[in-house]
Amino acid sequence: MRALGLGVLLALLPPPAPAETFSAMRSVRAAMGAEGRLLRRLRAYLREESARLRRLTRFYEKVHALHQDPQASVDNPLLAFSLIKRLYSDWPNVIYSDEATENTQALHDGFQEVERELPGAEDLDGAARALMRLQDVYGLSVKGLANGVFQRTGAARAPLYSPGRRVALSADDCFHVGKVAYDTGDYYHSIAWLEEAVGLFRLSYGSRSPEDRSSLEDALDHLAFSYFMAGNISHALSLSREFLHYDPSNRRVLRNVVKYEELLEKGTVTSAEPLRRPNGTHLQSRDAYEELCQRPRGQSAPEHLPHLICSYETNGSPFLLLQPAKKEMVQTQPYVALYHDFISDAEAETIKGLAGPWLQRSVVASGEKQQKAEYRISKSAWLKDTVDPVVRALEQRIGAVTGLDLRPPYAEYLQVVNYGLGGHYEPHFDHATSRKSPLYRMKSGNRIATVMIYLSAVEAGGSTAFIAANLSVPVVKNAALFWWNLRRNGAGAGDTLHAACPVLAGDKWVANKWIHEYGQEFRRPCSTDPQE
Repeated sequence: MRALGLGVLLALLPPPAPAETFSAMRSVRAAMGAEGRLLRRLRAYLREESARLRRLTRFYEKVHALHQDPQASVDNPLLAFSLIKRLYSDWPNVIYSDEATENTQALHDGFQEVERELPGAEDLDGAARALMRLQDVYGLSVKGLANGVFQRTGAARAPLYSPGRRVALSADDCFHVGKVAYDTGDYYHSIAWLEEAVGLFRLSYGSRSPEDRSSLEDALDHLAFSYFMAGNISHALSLSREFLHYDPSNRRVLRNVVKYEELLEKGTVTSAEPLRRPNGTHLQSRDAYEELCQRPRGQSAPEHLPHLICSYETNGSPFLLLQPAKKEMVQTQPYVALYHDFISDAEAETIKGLAGPWLQRSVVASGEKQQKAEYRISKSAWLKDTVDPVVRALEQRIGAVTGLDLRPPYAEYLQVVNYGLGGHYEPHFDHATSRKSPLYRMKSGNRIATVMIYLSAVEAGGSTAFIAANLSVPVVKNAALFWWNLRRNGAGAGDTLHAACPVLAGDKWVANKWIHEYGQEFRRPCSTDPQE
């Protein structure tokens, strides 16, 4: 969480335009509203088109009945007149009617009204990567996901999440996820998702849905090349031959078949090794991180259980005399405490409402700069304590519980974060690990402590994992998590390496308060002991 606390700049800027839908669930929910308006337009279009088709049907049935009636002879001058009139006037009116065009244009106009609010190609790719992230971190079965089941691979246990309405993915859905992986050379994921796409396309071959952009041939083509790149030439050949069954004149695939046959005939192809999952962010602690994310209900390791205690705390503050803080000591090394009922539902909703219009894609420190990163998927906004009495009261409460000085510039503004689809933040430190970090621009030293407040509940996932401490803390609505980032001697606490596990289901909001070391000299005295 190395974002610079420069929320004051946001007060000078207009609210951001809709963008990066996938990186915040608030934006995903807004997209549902846009689709609702499109549905109303489509319903109006279907109503008008149905009425138009009913009129056409009546015209057809009337004329067809005359052609089927042996008594309807053009010897009758009235029938002869009606025939000539139909051919000169009625049929052109039917054929060249603008009614269908007008109905279609109304639908187009409705789409253009909401087009700026709709997700783009980056969002679709981000959503696909989110599914692959959930697949990896929680060990989910791709076949299960395609069927709407959040089940671990090879596990007989209950699903990690059971939605009220099960939604299966289409063949076209699975193809797109696989193609996102394919386009980045990630054949580990492309093979798994394209296999599902091929299987589903085979089942529905010949009954293509109008919204589909891909086909069985597309899936076979991409899957064959994925297997080729993975070293499985025989399977690439088999899939290419199946492709030619549907498109026998495709020259490129014909050339591929010849190439695969030559490679197999020469016998130079070695047996394909098992595909390794890519580690795009070069995360060294990936296995430990994912084990903590998968830990049921944030369960602690057995060796930590004896240290857990709960207490009511006033911390010598008059603010807490009538309503002491409900403190749960989660861990002693590093020091991690959870304060239950730290904020009320009404306060949480107020803070989310204040931050919502200002949310922008969260960034991370990269040397002296800040940039977006695939390993942090969320949107955030900064709130000054003067924006609303609720924020001011919350800051006073944080100061009372921690005993630290939050006056500027000793603490950053309150950062409010909304995680996106599969939103996460891979293992990181809150304190700066380099003097070049943007954190030092505040001229108040490093981040000495973190207070993270859970503003919402989630249905599954989203735990806070402390990797070196082998500790996982689940999302507890309205609770505040506190830990020291620096030791008393000023050195960074290496055992505070932590991560936000991907949100498997739900809408995760947190508020972060980062407190700096300057101004805390007499509140948390320094020490020369390297162990403190």
